[in-house]
Amino acid sequence: MWNLVGFGFAAVTAPTALLWSTRKAAGRPPSDDLGEGAFDEMYEGRHIRGSRAAPGHQHPGAAWDITVDGRPLHLMRRADGGYLSMIDHYQSYPTPLIATRRAVDELGRGRQLRGTDA
Repeated sequence: MWNLVGFGFAAVTAPTALLWSTRKAAGRPPSDDLGEGAFDEMYEGRHIRGSRAAPGHQHPGAAWDITVDGRPLHLMRRADGGYLSMIDHYQSYPTPLIATRRAVDELGRGRQLRGTDA
């Protein structure tokens, strides 16, 4: 019986814990001067930054400006509402922050994104 209660408690609190840890890792509330859902943090030794793209953005259809160590990471919105990156394009992620973190994981320590002039 107690195992079932414990499982139910974990199932209810896990999404809240994930949301809290994502916001805590970003180091600032989601509605700060960068905009709703924006982030600016160090993750696995990389500086990741993301904010909604300004109107008239240079890439048609791009909704987010994402950089990893100052180099652009292109995200695409999927029909299911998730995001994928050009580094890890086999998996859909629920937010741009999580998609960016998984791209950093995929890059590893030795690889960098190409600069805008490459």
